[in-house]
Amino acid sequence: MQGRTASVQDRVLSVVRSILEQNAITAVVHPESRLVDIGLNSMSMVELMLKVESEFDLTLPQPVITPENFQSVKTMETMILNQLGPGAG
Repeated sequence: MQGRTASVQDRVLSVVRSILEQNAITAVVHPESRLVDIGLNSMSMVELMLKVESEFDLTLPQPVITPENFQSVKTMETMILNQLGPGAG
């Protein structure tokens, strides 16, 4: 489980950093960093959701697409691990 978690976290960090770069936002991102505090707006959050779906080859159900699940890399990691289910990754 530990290896899978690290892999998911690294992949989410990579996606977040690519969106920051596209939007010319320079910020240091940590797993607990609040994404709105580092400069992501509602449009970049939508882009983030789509890239996460693409990166992990999944479709997020409407009930999990909430501001709480997209607060930080850590909250997104938890959401993705829940969606992938046991043994995935």
